[in-house]
Amino acid sequence: MLVVRAITTSDLDALLEMASQVGTGMTTLKPDRTMLGARIAVAVASFAQTIAPEQRDYMFVMEDTSTGRLAGVCAIKAAVGLTEPFYNYRIGTLVHSSRELDIFTRMDTLYLSNDLTGSTELCSLFLHPDYRVGHNGKWLSKSRFLFIAQFPHLFTEKLIAEMRGFQAEDGSSPFYEGLGRHFFKMDFDYVDDLTALGKKSFIAELMPRQPLYVAYLPEDAQEVIGKVHLSTAPARKLLEQEGMHFEGYIDIFDAGPVLQGRVAELRSVRDSAIVAATEAAASEESEYTLISNTVLQDFRMIVARATSAAGAIALSAAQLDLLHCLHGDPLRTLPLNVRKNANA
Repeated sequence: MLVVRAITTSDLDALLEMASQVGTGMTTLKPDRTMLGARIAVAVASFAQTIAPEQRDYMFVMEDTSTGRLAGVCAIKAAVGLTEPFYNYRIGTLVHSSRELDIFTRMDTLYLSNDLTGSTELCSLFLHPDYRVGHNGKWLSKSRFLFIAQFPHLFTEKLIAEMRGFQAEDGSSPFYEGLGRHFFKMDFDYVDDLTALGKKSFIAELMPRQPLYVAYLPEDAQEVIGKVHLSTAPARKLLEQEGMHFEGYIDIFDAGPVLQGRVAELRSVRDSAIVAATEAAASEESEYTLISNTVLQDFRMIVARATSAAGAIALSAAQLDLLHCLHGDPLRTLPLNVRKNANA
């Protein structure tokens, strides 16, 4: 059986092994033992509430309890850009016109921006290829929303998610090759690694502050602005179903879109409910439901065929055990799939 739970210090080796499969473009999940060890330490302190709320980084793992193997990972950073700069390009518009020549030209531009500083960030979503079946990807991604719904006071009102940008079949980034390489004189992988390690001063030192005209970029670089990596497309769709959307901010290296939303408007915040746990057999015809406990330090979540009624939800003894809860304990629930007549 699978369970999404708060990460622990004993997960380091398994997380390191998983991170080695991620590839380039995900700066928050690099196969570096020191970096991952430090991040897990922050995550454990976050769940224990022993560090300031704005410094917290809540990491979750999906565990296969039958083998003890980690199937996936995801995270929520409480606030970005408060201890180190957080850069994006904002897509803007400049207009050039001449009445004498009767010419009106509107040009897309890229502005180096720190506009999203202080936002809560969804990040580090990765599901091991062996577990990319059924509802696992959807469940892992949406687990973070149920956590936010249970503890909204821990996060800022604005929520963002940097999506992995488009890459060619050889792993190169057309956007980086068309723009970033001219300023950084380094390979994309190396720049990606520097950013993952928090070494970002070179961005301000080397990137131009004036607007960049998109039309001056190579055509293949222009075409991928705001496009996601092939493997990231399903994740983008899920985030959009939860109420997040693209507002013209992109990653400065691979041009992946930054999705934004407001915590109060999230589907999980709007539609989830608190019910009481009861031990009983659930109907096999019940809909798939996300179910979590309500304990910050020991947050756990499962997906089960169960439907709440009269303020309670029926779960098996094994399912209650996965959630570390007893009969009568409060649980938060949310239908896994968006109903057709619901607003995404």
